[in-house]
Amino acid sequence: MITESLRSLFNRDLNKLKTEIEAYQKEENLWKIDKNIANSAGNLTLHLVGNINHFIGAQLGNTGYVRHRELEFSLKDIPRAELVEKVEATIAMIDSVLPQLSEEDLKKEYPLVVFESKMTTDYFLIHLVAHLDYHLGQINYHRRLLDI
Repeated sequence: MITESLRSLFNRDLNKLKTEIEAYQKEENLWKIDKNIANSAGNLTLHLVGNINHFIGAQLGNTGYVRHRELEFSLKDIPRAELVEKVEATIAMIDSVLPQLSEEDLKKEYPLVVFESKMTTDYFLIHLVAHLDYHLGQINYHRRLLDI
């Protein structure tokens, strides 16, 4: 079933996110920006956690998560351990919510209009994995360029 594949991909890539966060030699460099690099790895991590908890946890799993998107980009200097805890909690939420979705649920219209038009839930979940991977790549480059 596609939910198991999606759960596996989210777990794989959220665990890679933890590895990236933990790979920074200097914790303060998680929050570094420079020239054309406008978002720090810390802010991108907060954004990914907020995004996934909002669109999967709150919308599909009724977790009660309340997103504060503006804080995802304005908060600074959150300790590395707290970022890792947030990622681990997101993994736990994925492991709880995705197995509850049936094939029928996945074919339903996603409850929010996120883009210009409506889409199925499975389509949007695939988009969310791609979004995670896009920012995961940015974090990897951020670390290799600015963790000096």
